[in-house]
Amino acid sequence: MIVADTNLIAYLFIAGDKTETAHQVYQQDRDWCVPPLWRHEFLNVLAKYIRYEGSSMAEALSIWQNSVQFLSYRERPINLTDALQLAASLQISTYDAQFLTLAQSLGCWLVTEDKQLLKKSPEYAQSMQQFLDSQQYNSSNGGS
Repeated sequence: MIVADTNLIAYLFIAGDKTETAHQVYQQDRDWCVPPLWRHEFLNVLAKYIRYEGSSMAEALSIWQNSVQFLSYRERPINLTDALQLAASLQISTYDAQFLTLAQSLGCWLVTEDKQLLKKSPEYAQSMQQFLDSQQYNSSNGGS
């Protein structure tokens, strides 16, 4: 089980240079969890995709529908008080803290490309490549 950050979700659903790596993460672990906030953040990503990348509204709506279908049953509630406390202690946004709080509460990795989160919480956050490398290491050493 992993917590998928919004950037991982974007890489999975919006074709780009990191899409293949995001698919590899999914192949390694298909049990993704997200806080409900992912919807708001991903809508913003899609709005920027239209504005700056020239995506059509039809394409963005299709990506939105596919992502909701994929993630809606994977949403997990979080304790927002815990997220606020974590944001204050790590000096990160409460948005980022919600993903990290979920990972901590589930005892799993937050897979993210957010450099600040990776730096401030290495015990719970891994990049896509770190996650893939750790999975290969665990597989080659008989671990899970």
